[in-house]
Amino acid sequence: MSNLDRRATPFNAHIIADHLPLPAEGRQVVAGQRASVCTPVADLLCAPDGARDRQLLLGESVTLYDQRNGYAFVQAEKDGYVGYLRSDDIGPYHTVTHRIQAPMTHVYSAPDFKSPERKTLSQGSLLTVVPSSETNARFAETSAGFVPRAHISALDAKEPDGVAVAESFLGTPYLWGGNSSFGIDCSGLVQAALVSMGQPCPGDSDQQEQTLGTALKHGTPYLRGDLLFWKGHVALVVTPETLIHANVHHMAVAYENIHAAITRIETQGDGPVTAHKRMSSLDSPDQFPL
Repeated sequence: MSNLDRRATPFNAHIIADHLPLPAEGRQVVAGQRASVCTPVADLLCAPDGARDRQLLLGESVTLYDQRNGYAFVQAEKDGYVGYLRSDDIGPYHTVTHRIQAPMTHVYSAPDFKSPERKTLSQGSLLTVVPSSETNARFAETSAGFVPRAHISALDAKEPDGVAVAESFLGTPYLWGGNSSFGIDCSGLVQAALVSMGQPCPGDSDQQEQTLGTALKHGTPYLRGDLLFWKGHVALVVTPETLIHANVHHMAVAYENIHAAITRIETQGDGPVTAHKRMSSLDSPDQFPL
């Protein structure tokens, strides 16, 4: 099983998920149980106490397969990404009703903007709104505290323009493996944009290149929402001349002229564009079954 992608296959030295058509080879076969992220931003690690692969946000769901020595072995429901969370970062599963659609928001201790804030949440965080709070015009009472209504949207609401969502991250610091408004990387930015539109999207740029959209011939004019891929990098087209990406050159989410970016990236030794893809024929949401 050494040639399997560990990012998408829930097994390790101790357990193997019961839905995998693979031999257990001495591992415990487990069904897993649903759990929810209970901290604003949780690092999804490649190994216990290992490097960050990706991040999960408050309220996101995971399938929990194993816990030992302070770490939980999980698979993210959003994109099927497999890794380790600190056990303190997850709690019992709960349903969510709303998503933070502003770049960031504060969670207040009372429905009053002068009340002490409890925490700060990133765009994409998930909350449960208390139905009785609907009488308050300015604040919604949620599972985490009181949140400005202007900063949330219903979970089933879809943003019409994912590029505009990516643009809301302008200036966000670059962070390898980042998935939040506190720090984000190239594939995290693309995922945030597509998920906001209700479109499924894997976590890493190589996975995105393999599974998203339709490949276009070299020289095809660029349209808003197209994806440009390099080895280990991805960017979103904003206009026929401009892209947006989280990148190390700027150490931030930034605009860049498309042709200048292509030249710069190749000149610095990171190679040419490997794919130009259009999202109009994105695969179905069932492409990431758990």
